[in-house]
Amino acid sequence: MGKIKHFLSDVMSEMRKTSWPKGKELTKYTVVVVTTVIFMAIFFVLVDLGISELFRLYLDS
Repeated sequence: MGKIKHFLSDVMSEMRKTSWPKGKELTKYTVVVVTTVIFMAIFFVLVDLGISELFRLYLDS
């Protein structure tokens, strides 16, 4: 039980040392992440459609 207490104490100590982003910075990072995810999703959908179409053309011939 002492090891768990020590571990949790160390975790809390490290969390206090962490520098957390401010509101504007957090908003900026969130927009970057969401935009990147949307673009990557669109990219992979297009790649998937392209590969599916190539397979369809190959199998139909």
